[in-house]
Amino acid sequence: MKGFPDLPPLWLVLFLMINWAVSTAIPGNPSAPVLDYVSWGLIGLGLALIAWSAIWFWRRKTPIEPHHTPKALIVEGPYRVSRNPIYLALVIILAGAVIGRGQPVCLILVPLFWGTLNRRFVLPEEQGLRDAFGAEAEAYLSRTRRWI
Repeated sequence: MKGFPDLPPLWLVLFLMINWAVSTAIPGNPSAPVLDYVSWGLIGLGLALIAWSAIWFWRRKTPIEPHHTPKALIVEGPYRVSRNPIYLALVIILAGAVIGRGQPVCLILVPLFWGTLNRRFVLPEEQGLRDAFGAEAEAYLSRTRRWI
């Protein structure tokens, strides 16, 4: 789809819609209260991680949108632990939504989404960091885990 924005949140919406459609079409396990807490807890954790990560983009005055040239190499905050905390947060949100809908077959969506993010965004962005920051980026990439 030429001209359609290739953004991770839109991919999340697509996977959430698939989760909803499958869990609506195929009767699943009735939701247990503990799973509701786990579901909302994961969604909340993901949203908090996105907010924390986004603050660092704002502080360092670099674009948060994928496919843009970075102006700063962020190595603080959540980026000390994971090179991709926002993408990790999106995966956590999807996992929470899948758990909340109670359809075990939808668990396959989580690794599929993770792979989509990795292929479409993470790998190209790592190359962009290498191109923009050279040895500094290489050092960061070698000492910090890609996901967790």
